[in-house]
Amino acid sequence: MEAFLLEYGYLVLFIGTFLEGETILLVAAYLASQGHLDLWTSVIVAGTGTFLGDQLVFFIGRRLGSDWFWKKERKWTAGVKRVLELIQRWDVWFILVYRFFYGVRNVTSFAMGLSKLTFLRFMVLNFLSAAIWATSFGMAGYYFGKAVEKFLGRVQEYEMYVLVGLVLLAVVIWLVRRFWSPKKTSAG
Repeated sequence: MEAFLLEYGYLVLFIGTFLEGETILLVAAYLASQGHLDLWTSVIVAGTGTFLGDQLVFFIGRRLGSDWFWKKERKWTAGVKRVLELIQRWDVWFILVYRFFYGVRNVTSFAMGLSKLTFLRFMVLNFLSAAIWATSFGMAGYYFGKAVEKFLGRVQEYEMYVLVGLVLLAVVIWLVRRFWSPKKTSAG
């Protein structure tokens, strides 16, 4: 994924977040911490991708409608029922945080399209949710990358000492096995 992002950049990030995309945003933010991409451009592209993807799925749910959906049992009927219950119970809070729960994004947007939630209300809350999600995941990936870079920098500083220590340890183990291990006697 890293090579793909380096090759095609923000287009891959947009498509990945349009479809689902926590992992691709984390990788893009990590690459931003290494200077290969721009962090805020990555956050904006990811936020736009996730926003538009959810708007499309909401629209599909709204267009197909409840009558169409409830006509027959579907593989994800239980998930849609659960989302509709959560929307009724938690409303705004659920819409703002559902992105943070892996694997529920698309069914949630579809279920919201089936609900009585207005298009405008969903659009505003979806925009806020996308901004919060993209910023938080982007910052997490970026600072993780900086921490890794700092740690690896220290490792490289002591790399020669670690290498010499490993060689000495190998020599000691070889010497112990060679001279202090019980001798096998041959019968005969």
